[in-house]
Amino acid sequence: MSDFFYRVHFYLFGLIAIASALAFVTRKSPVAAALWLVNTMFSLAAIYVMMDAHFIGAIQVLVYAGAIMVVFLFVVMLLNLGHPDELSDIKGTWGKLGAGLLGLAILAQVMAMARSQAPKELIQPVGEAAKSLRDLNAVGVIAKPLFSEHLLAFELTSILLLVAIVGAVVLGKRRST
Repeated sequence: MSDFFYRVHFYLFGLIAIASALAFVTRKSPVAAALWLVNTMFSLAAIYVMMDAHFIGAIQVLVYAGAIMVVFLFVVMLLNLGHPDELSDIKGTWGKLGAGLLGLAILAQVMAMARSQAPKELIQPVGEAAKSLRDLNAVGVIAKPLFSEHLLAFELTSILLLVAIVGAVVLGKRRST
């Protein structure tokens, strides 16, 4: 029963992620597109959590759905790309009814997952992974190579993000004057 439960939810969140990604690339409004991208990121985080990668799922929500989307929306608002009439993707009664039903379905999925319990063998790592997790903890396993072997790539990525933010501010100032 639990294998069927996890398989159904894996495909469900995968389908939601694909549908949200398609909605993301087909939106005219950048604000609506950003919200669909956030939905995609949350679906991917749910898949990571189901594969027992809780840290990666949390980072997916914090970094992508949180920080990068906030920066994206900040740039959209700074450049004034969204128009008030384009902010809503859901128009008409059928769109609102569909959104309400989708919300209820997601709430039911969360409640079902909260009540179920995974078998012990799915939760506890075995072999080399268990030794690494015991020695370094879950964050240390990821942080050690990131800040030793891949430090240059990590620092270059942070500089790239900083340059992108500064560029957005410069573009926004040039356009408003």
